[in-house]
Amino acid sequence: MADDGLRATQLDHLQSDDQLKLLDDIDKLRSQGISHYVSLPQLIVCGDQSSGKSSVLEAISGIPFPTKDNLCTRFATEVILRRTSTVNVSVAILPSQPRSESDVRRNLSFHTTLTDFEKFPEVIEAAKEAMGLSMTGSAFSNDVLRIEISGPDRPHLTIVDLPGLIHSENKLQTAADVELVIEMVRSYMSNRRSINLAVVSAKNDYANQVVLKMARKADPTGQRTMGVITKPDTLPVGSESETGFVNLARNEDIVFRLGWHVLRNRDYETKDRTREARDLTETNFFSQGAWKSIPRHSVGIAALRERLSTVLLEQVKTELPSLVTDVQTSIEDCETRLDKLGSSRTSTDDQRLFLLRISQAFQLLSRAAMDGTYGDPFFGDPRSIEGYCKRLRAVIQNLNLNFAESMRMKGHSRLIVEGTVPRKKPPKTLRDTSSRPHVPELIGRGEFINDIRDLLKKSRGRELPGMFNPLIISDLFCEQSKPWEALARQHLQGTWDAARAYLELTVSHLTDETTSKALFREIIDPRMDDKLVQLYKKLDELLDPYRSVHPITYNHYFTETIQSVRQERHQKDIERRLNTFLSQTAKTEIVDVKSFSPKLVSALSSRNEADMDRNACSEILDCMEAYYKVAMKNFIDNVAIQAVEGYLIRGLDDIISPSSILQMEPGLVGKIAAESCEHQLQRDELLRKSTVLKMGLITCKRYVGRSASTLRVQVLQDTEGCSPLSAAEDQDSEVSSTPKPAEILKCFQTFRTEVDPINTNLWPQQPSTITPVVPQPPGLGGQNASPTNVPPPPEANIIPVAPQTPGLSGRNASTTDVPPPLKGNKTPDVPKTPALGGKNSSTTDVPPTLKGHALPGNGDKKLKKKNVQS
Repeated sequence: MADDGLRATQLDHLQSDDQLKLLDDIDKLRSQGISHYVSLPQLIVCGDQSSGKSSVLEAISGIPFPTKDNLCTRFATEVILRRTSTVNVSVAILPSQPRSESDVRRNLSFHTTLTDFEKFPEVIEAAKEAMGLSMTGSAFSNDVLRIEISGPDRPHLTIVDLPGLIHSENKLQTAADVELVIEMVRSYMSNRRSINLAVVSAKNDYANQVVLKMARKADPTGQRTMGVITKPDTLPVGSESETGFVNLARNEDIVFRLGWHVLRNRDYETKDRTREARDLTETNFFSQGAWKSIPRHSVGIAALRERLSTVLLEQVKTELPSLVTDVQTSIEDCETRLDKLGSSRTSTDDQRLFLLRISQAFQLLSRAAMDGTYGDPFFGDPRSIEGYCKRLRAVIQNLNLNFAESMRMKGHSRLIVEGTVPRKKPPKTLRDTSSRPHVPELIGRGEFINDIRDLLKKSRGRELPGMFNPLIISDLFCEQSKPWEALARQHLQGTWDAARAYLELTVSHLTDETTSKALFREIIDPRMDDKLVQLYKKLDELLDPYRSVHPITYNHYFTETIQSVRQERHQKDIERRLNTFLSQTAKTEIVDVKSFSPKLVSALSSRNEADMDRNACSEILDCMEAYYKVAMKNFIDNVAIQAVEGYLIRGLDDIISPSSILQMEPGLVGKIAAESCEHQLQRDELLRKSTVLKMGLITCKRYVGRSASTLRVQVLQDTEGCSPLSAAEDQDSEVSSTPKPAEILKCFQTFRTEVDPINTNLWPQQPSTITPVVPQPPGLGGQNASPTNVPPPPEANIIPVAPQTPGLSGRNASTTDVPPPLKGNKTPDVPKTPALGGKNSSTTDVPPTLKGHALPGNGDKKLKKKNVQS
């Protein structure tokens, strides 16, 4: 059984020759370790405990997995079959997370090589000990036993056998074991690139088997699940249970897109029988009774291998584009995280250089954010919350606009309206209103004038009746503008929060989390706290003139507002008088024109305001409202310009500046940028991950979009004497004879006109460097050049060459001297130019279409070397 057991020829039927290349590359990805970072297509065997999973896996793979009736698989077993020139079987353990360092070392040290499967049960027992199952008393492990089988006749396949799902705990299986197995099976089944073989035992009612419920949850539409019924020979012939399982096998009860399959495997009593005897017994069983009605492609191990072949290949084809996307996304994530970690930094100079690069990038982004130029990809989508917060100028502008609107709507203590407003009754119980937003008190103009009149009486000086003390306006304004301070403080706090949020997003974008926290702790937070203190000090400076100094303004808007208010009030008074006069005049039947005009003038010009104090109070109110409007607009601008811009935004880009980094003390540099062992390990892991992913991406891209070039490849293969191979395929394939350059060139000349005479970039590059040779003028190779050095021109060159004019190599030559390329496939001969190979010739004398190609001859060696390098 030494060599024959290793070959396991049952798996040879699982793939056809056309599939081997694709599956081989998928297996290469797995061998490179890419499966640690992105999921790959694989076959998953799952089911309830003692449902016959291991027997299914053994029938498919030919590997004699040890089975017991009381306890079967105790850990996930990943079987990887590879096609290599040498025969080998290796067994290793992949430790799970989290694991202690000693357990990880013990598991990684377990590695066994076999020459046959006779000692395979002993290896399984040794693996259990390495996983700690015998020492801890636990029945299951989250570690993975990885079995790699290679040989020249091996197909490329990955099969995973999972522990059986447990219904309840017992003395051998604890509640923790039950949860561990469920979580393990769920993680494998939820992988959208896995093909789930849900094994159902005919010994138990399938409605009570947990695997079907989990399969529906992991794959709701049943697109990648195939049901497998085992132990059908245990059903009583002709019973209802047999009929139920037959209907299940027909995909009539629980429907899966991949359908169902029925197997009759060896039981414990017949475990020592040969595979040939097992297959014969299975064939005889399905050829009689109710199972005879099941289609032949849905019964037996041979048919299952063929079905899995098709299913696996289709899964690989379907998932390959999304696999490329996932790999690209993972590579971008690796590069971003590596950029944040920076290069390794052990010395102070390395650490200072690391911070210096961060400061330079920080200044560029901050200046762009402050200027409102959001072209850098860092700023992202403005519709998202994070993208909007990064656009600092937009956030500050909107906050300033909201502050201005709040000042207009809520900046006054009282809202004065015409007419009478009923007073609200005070609340019966006192409530804390300090946290509530300010709402202006609604008051009628007449009532407010009465309040001003009381103030006027208590503030009389030497002024005459009808006059008023100007300081009354100051007192009324201070009372009316009380909400300003609270609104302004709220606005400054909001802008400060927005600026700090921007800094968090920017710094976290530029570096790792540990360095970001250190920068905030040592540099940013102290500077930002100082800015907040300065903001509040500036606010007090802006509010002080309105608190302690009498109203002062030279803005013409003040007088215009007073005049506008008085004119509006006078106009309303005239309308009222005119309506009164006309209503009285309409009562008389005859109107004397001579007497009508004087009466109208008298009615409009008469003033009946006998209370001079009330008139003065009205004037005071008009002046206070006009001054309030002027002062409010000035205060809004001052807060936005002098406070927000002057103390918060200005200098924000210098919080982390290159000059401050260069002047920073070495101790502080180390405190911020010193790298921990954890970060060093993280960088090493990211570098390994990035390398593996990039190698995998190259492999995957060979197949993505290949259908577009299939026609060209097929045409090239059908051409007589031509065997085109891509560079990647040529490295992997063993070709006994390599086509000669002349044959390949002839193939290209034949096809170029038949398939794609224009787009030469679509053709695969040959492994050998074959450059179409351009005919060389005799003078190009120097004085010793001879016609024998110039190869004969081919029948149809691939690259058309424009003829060179005699003046092309002169001092006045320019690109305008070159005529457009000639139409057609043949290349015109290049006229001989004596000056082209002379002493004064240079690379500029070569036509554009000749640059970059090796030119034969014994002429200027520098020119040849430059062309070859390009």
